[in-house]
Amino acid sequence: MENPNPIEIMAPVGSYPALQAALQAGADAVYFGVGQLNMRARAAVNFQPEDLNEIAAICREHGTRTYLTLNTVVYDDELTECYRILDLAKNAGICAVISSDWAVIAYARQIGMEVHISTQCNVTNIEAVRFYARYADVMVAARELSLEQVAKIVQRIKEENICGPAGNLVKVEIFAHGALCMAVSGKCYLSLDHYNASANRGSCLQLCRRPYKLSQTDGEQDVEIAVDHEYLLSPKDLKTVDFLDKILEAGVSVLKIEGRGRSADYVKTVTAVYKEAVEAWKKGEYTQENIARWNQRLLTVYNRGFWSGYYLGKKMGEWTPKYGSSATTQKTYVGKITNYFDRPCVAELKVEASNLKTGDRFVVIGHTTGVYEDVVDEIRMDDQRVEETVQGTYCSFKTKSELHRGDKLYRVDTVTRN
Repeated sequence: MENPNPIEIMAPVGSYPALQAALQAGADAVYFGVGQLNMRARAAVNFQPEDLNEIAAICREHGTRTYLTLNTVVYDDELTECYRILDLAKNAGICAVISSDWAVIAYARQIGMEVHISTQCNVTNIEAVRFYARYADVMVAARELSLEQVAKIVQRIKEENICGPAGNLVKVEIFAHGALCMAVSGKCYLSLDHYNASANRGSCLQLCRRPYKLSQTDGEQDVEIAVDHEYLLSPKDLKTVDFLDKILEAGVSVLKIEGRGRSADYVKTVTAVYKEAVEAWKKGEYTQENIARWNQRLLTVYNRGFWSGYYLGKKMGEWTPKYGSSATTQKTYVGKITNYFDRPCVAELKVEASNLKTGDRFVVIGHTTGVYEDVVDEIRMDDQRVEETVQGTYCSFKTKSELHRGDKLYRVDTVTRN
């Protein structure tokens, strides 16, 4: 299925709520892993091969392309499972597989499945594009490239008419937003070296996000070297909405948002922002005023601070000043939706962990609901209007959209970060 939008917004989904959130935000494509052969295998919530049919069906209904990430290192004793997953994906109608392992690429092509080249292949030049074009229709440009270098590769693809197996010009994809790894194209061995948990097998323990001190040993004495901060290996998150016009003018076809391990509200917010930004650029409405508004929205969800990556020619990274998120909002779990009544559009909530009061902002996240955001207009307990809930009790409130039993409700508070 060809996407009618030539600029593809590709959203990360690691759960059904995140999948629904991506669709609500207008994602043109989603990418996800199943089981253990993907780079987010350690995630608390992870799809399984048996989910492929449902994922494909949901996305077909929305006209959204589906990409399976089978992008870990694959060993001989895993080939049977690898091929089984690819067969399941092909039969389910998954649009393409993202990979760097030749066993995956070769078998996918054998069964007629579209291949996208993963960032692990570190595509930095036109020769690499020519080589991979024999097998793949889309490839990620290495994160270390500048936009000038990316634009030259795109131009050479057009000049030389370099096509993938589908017969169309090879598409160039770049990471547009999300976490950056300090390693070249994600090939890090720090976690493997320290804890035998390989990042290239989906088991990264993110040691780079911890504080470090830099010291030097010369055999006689240890010297601690002064640095700006303790987080020497933890880059800030990538954000490109400020110069998205330059990216699109460079001829990039696919904007990839990182974050398969992030929450559904992160997926919805970031996907929606970049979707809006691309549409604004097409309409001549890519203005500083809109950019400022998009930046404020991006600050509300998980981030480690932002920088522009290497696209604008920077030689050195920018490092996060602390551990954890710098988001301007914080979610606090309140309770679960226990019932929903269509006619009055009223949800019943079991208050479990924290209170909710009139005027509070909240977000509801669920398997089918995706992400629903609103402000509490009125709360009722035993059909009486109250200003605040009480833990351990049930209450009801009006909504503008259908919610579902089991959905989780979180209060959203503004926070001040140092």
